[in-house]
Formats: sequence, C-alpha cells, structure tokens
Amino acid sequence: MPQPPDAEPSGRPQNAESGAALATKLAIELGPLLVFFAANAAAGIYAATASFMAVTVVALAVAWWRYHKLPMMLLVSAVVVLVFGTLTLYLRDDTFIKLKPTIVYLAFAAFLGAGLLLKKPVLELLLGSVFNLTEPGWRKLTLRWALFFIAMAVLNEIVWRNVSTDTWVSFKAFGFLPLTFVFALSQMPLMQRYSDAPGGKDTGTSA
Repeated sequence: MPQPPDAEPSGRPQNAESGAALATKLAIELGPLLVFFAANAAAGIYAATASFMAVTVVALAVAWWRYHKLPMMLLVSAVVVLVFGTLTLYLRDDTFIKLKPTIVYLAFAAFLGAGLLLKKPVLELLLGSVFNLTEPGWRKLTLRWALFFIAMAVLNEIVWRNVSTDTWVSFKAFGFLPLTFVFALSQMPLMQRYSDAPGGKDTGTSA
C-alpha cells in the first residue's frame, strides 16, 4: 500500500520528491523482495530467507536515517519477517516464511477494521496530510483496503499451498506488488467522488 510522502524542505510541494529521494523510497520498499527473489534463485529458500531478514533490517535502518521515523507497514512487516524467518531457519521448515504474507495482510486488515469499529478510520490518520476526503469517503476507502488485505491473505494461502516454492517466491516478488498498485489506482474514482477539496463532490451515495 502506498506510503504518504514526507514534506520536503525549501518550500517545495509536499508530495514532490527528488530523484534520489524516490530511489531511496523504492529501495526501502522493494529491495528486500528483490533480494529475496534473487537469493532464492541462486541458493534456495533458506538462503533467501536469511537474506530477506538481513535486507529488511537494512531497510529499517535506511528508513530511520532518511525519514527519522519507521513507517507502520514496514515495521509490522519487518517484525513478522524476523520472527517467521527465524522459525524457518531454526526448524528448517519453509512453511513459516510462506505464512508471513498471510499474517501481515490479516494484521493490516484487523488494524483497519478496528479503526472502523472505533469510528476512527486509520487511513485518515496515515494519509490525511496527503488526501482530503470527507468522512464517508475515508470510511469507504478504509473498508475497501481492509477487504483487499483479506483477499490478499486468502490468495497467498491458495498460492503457496498449490505451487512450488520457486513459483511462490516469484509470485510474492512480482505478483503482490502489481496487484496492490492496480487496486490503489482503482480507488481513485472513489477518492475523487468523496474529495473534500474545493470543487469536490460528496454525493453520500454508495461506492
């Protein structure tokens, strides 16, 4: 799921990032997955798991150095990677690392769902400085992302239980991210419909 951009100095727009900053952000978010894929192709799932854990720690360090904070989604994912990666290596059972996406996606869905129950849409807290939506808009967007994460958890379970380890690793590296990107783009009409900016429309109708 896209992370909210950080404000840049020198009076530039909040969502403007230099090429170097964008490259750093992509490296933080995609680097561990690409290393995981490459290491699996070269040396197998256990070497890939160890590499995944190491690069995830590096990504956390770079995120802290660059932004002076740790994005929630990256932090949750890193904790699960380290815990399930350790179990994978210690028990020599790749089931644990294959469960990692399922656990992360369900954790995100539960977090968003809890916010809806408490009438505090989490996405508004995360993205409110970037997007300006009405209250119904934030609720609908949060619900959609929660359902998407549940669907992704189910998809991961179907894939890893029915294909080879190499195929699952390829799907993890090159399947989950495009699906997330396409889903995020598909939410733009809803965000435009419920925009609270001048000229935006809040129809109050179901999305």
